Amino acid sequence: MNLQQLVINDVSPISMTDSVKEVQHIFSQLTYSHIPVMDENGVYVGCLSENDALCFEKHQTVEEIKYSLDAFHVTVETHWLDVLEAIAQHQCNIMPVLNEKKQYIGYYELKDVMEIFNDAPFMYEAGAVIVVEKGKSDYSFSEISQIVETNDSKIQGMFVSGYRDYFTEITLKVSPQNLNAILQTFRRYSYEIKSAAEEDTYLDALKERSDYLDKYLNI
Repeated sequence: MNLQQLVINDVSPISMTDSVKEVQHIFSQLTYSHIPVMDENGVYVGCLSENDALCFEKHQTVEEIKYSLDAFHVTVETHWLDVLEAIAQHQCNIMPVLNEKKQYIGYYELKDVMEIFNDAPFMYEAGAVIVVEKGKSDYSFSEISQIVETNDSKIQGMFVSGYRDYFTEITLKVSPQNLNAILQTFRRYSYEIKSAAEEDTYLDALKERSDYLDKYLNI
């Protein structure tokens, strides 16, 4: 998909001469977390957040509070996954877009970028979601791919979904066949299974044996 088709221009950037009162009024009419700011030459300066706008005196101008602006943006060449990452990093629901000449041309809205993600095969193809964890220096995507593919399954998507101390959490979606064999192979390679969307018969077998042992000991 051509991401540039999603560029929006229906909200004009505010200027450095606008008052905080005017900006607060604009925010009251919108659901956006930030508004782009332009200088007197029409050059993009950064974004002002609604939270910051509510903290200043109404008589102040944007010029007087320019130290609070956050100059995040993406370009027309930025891949949609990187756009999504930038939105997450800056905790915003709009992302200013600059062209190849670094000129402001509009913004992406979070919900539009998310729709691209929702349309990806990772989201709609039938499969099993597995979350594994291993030491930050011990895991590799090539090893994970090998584990899945040697069990006659295919990876539909994979990404690092979290960090905990010295461990990295990886979420992957695989074709549904041979899930139990995949999970057992992960264990042999010292991956901890955090969760699996399908039934894990290995754990079920352990539970059955534990229940049997409890019954035996209680005879």
